[in-house]
Order: sequence, then C-alpha cells, then structure tokens
Amino acid sequence: MLTIGAFAKASRLTPKALRLYDELDLLRPARVDPGTGYRYYAAGQLERARTVAWLRRLGMPLAHIREVCALPPPDAAREIRAYWARVEAETAERRELAGFLIAQLTAPPGEDLTMTTLRLRYAAHSDRGLVRPANQDTAYAGSRLLAVADGYGPAGGPASTAVVESLKTLERADGILAGNVLNLLDAAVQDAALAVHDVSAEEETGSTLTALLWTGSRLALVHIGDSRAYLLRGGGLFRVTHDHTLVQSLIDAGRLTPEEAVTHPQRALLLNSLTGTAPATPDLRLHDAHPGDRYLLCSDGLSAVVPDARIRELLRAHSTPEEAVHALVAAANDAGGPDNVSCVVADVAEAPAAG
Repeated sequence: MLTIGAFAKASRLTPKALRLYDELDLLRPARVDPGTGYRYYAAGQLERARTVAWLRRLGMPLAHIREVCALPPPDAAREIRAYWARVEAETAERRELAGFLIAQLTAPPGEDLTMTTLRLRYAAHSDRGLVRPANQDTAYAGSRLLAVADGYGPAGGPASTAVVESLKTLERADGILAGNVLNLLDAAVQDAALAVHDVSAEEETGSTLTALLWTGSRLALVHIGDSRAYLLRGGGLFRVTHDHTLVQSLIDAGRLTPEEAVTHPQRALLLNSLTGTAPATPDLRLHDAHPGDRYLLCSDGLSAVVPDARIRELLRAHSTPEEAVHALVAAANDAGGPDNVSCVVADVAEAPAAG
C-alpha cells in the first residue's frame, strides 16, 4: 500500500486532486484508515491515476473523464479521439478569428474586410405554450439582428421586450464591421440591463438573452442565461452557447451528470442573467458564416422538453426558416408545452450576383 503522499508523487497528481477524485468517484483509495481517515492506494491503481492526469492535461472535463474511464479501452480511445477532434475544430476557429483580427488591425484605413456575397434568410415565432398564463418570451428576426429573450418574475414580459428593443438599435447602425461588433454588442447589452431596471427594480425580475448580429460575413454572438443558440452544419447539430445555470456549473465540475441534471430540483436556477441590479457579464464571440449554415436561437421552453436529436431532425426536415420555427414550437407543445417557447431560425445563403 502507498500513502496518499507517495501515490501522489508516483502518479504526478496532488493530494488535493486525489481527494477530489475520491469525492467524484473517479479514483477511490484502496483503503481508508477508520481511525484517522487517511487514504492508502494500491500500486495497481497507478495506471488509472496516470490516465486521469493525462486526460486532465488534455483539458477534458472531470465528468467526461469519468465516462471515458468507465469504457473498455477501444471505446475509450474512440471517445478521446472524438474529444480531441472537437478541440482541434474549436482551436481552428479561434485561429481564424485571430487572423481576422490581425488583418483588421493592420488593414489600410477605410478598407472593409467584411464585404461578402452572403445574406440571411430568417423567421421568428413565439408561443405562450399550454400551461403558462402569459407569454414572457420575446423573439425577433431582422436583416441584421436575431434575438431571443426569456423574461421571468413579476415583469418578465416587459423585461424581455425591453432587452430586445435595446438591441434593435443595432439594426439601424451604419458601418458594422466584425472588428468592432463585439464592443457594440457589449454596449447594447449594458443598455439592455438598464432597460430591465427601468421596467422593474425588483430583484425577482430579469431576462435571459441570446442574440446574433450579422456583419455581412460573420455572426457575432451575445449570450447570457439559459436560452440557447445551435448551429446546423453539414448535417450535424452543435450547441453554440453554454448555459449559465446552477446545474450546468455542477456538470462542468463533474458533480452532476447531464442525465441527473434533467430532474434536478434547481435545474431552472440561473447564475447569470439581465436583472438591472448588477453589471451584465455576457459571453461574446464571433462565428464565421458558411453558405448552408442554419442557426437556431431558442428559449428553454424548447430545449428543456425537446431532445437535441429531435431538434436536429426538425431543422433538417424543413426547407424554410418559417416552416422550421413553427415545427419546433409545435414539437414543444406536443411535449406538454410547460413553458413559453420562442424560436428564431436563420439560414446563411449566397446573395444573388449584382445585375
């Protein structure tokens, strides 16, 4: 038997990490002294400990590591390969963004690097659902702005409307370039937070926001709360946003599985939203647009009751954004419609040649 200190040195893990992995059922000690509570490990556990350490160095979340370690070696290898492919794809996207920003900052004055032949086709639809007495969601789709806001509290409906109205000023803004669009979005979100405060100063009132702003070649994302953005590309559905909820934070920490999160009693508890009582801290980033991309923005009235596989199926089955949004809302209501549901669908398409 090895003491926790000796085992930590041999496995290149810290005693603190070993205690956390014990708590998360990733790496249980072989024996715990009943009197002192001191942990002892068997030499045969070193291989698993080193695997956990290597996966952590890859940046894999603890919850995912637990799943990988439970698989037979061939399946674990396939899962690691798939995870690393996703990391490489995300790294490539960041590399493209860095290249764009460098080009934008070094371009001659007046040169617009965002001229493209792409355009958006879009539709929005919002529904009260089958249970709630009123609709507190707001959905909007325009030539530049796509947005979904989900209000809550005594003035939730007016709050979500005020949030979207604050962002709609960007529809009329001239000279939106990808190089400054994130600053514009951040400023608009701070205005939206003030608008929520003007509607109601009560702490129980607030709104989520997930929005995309079109620059002509890229889509700038702003996200706060648990409304979501998805991308359908090449037949695959990818979630673009990360929920700002208690259960998502527990999943990220490896303390909860996605399956357990579905029935967690506090699954709707937000850790970040627009309340007007604190500065807004949204996620902001740029996404390259490719012809054939289809984006979906939705409130949790859809994502909480319709599985991602079904969302993907419906997005692929309907040729126009208008048909898609109505099919998605209908699917949420077919699943019981327990909440308001709002959807925006936008397709990236090549614009007709001039003349």
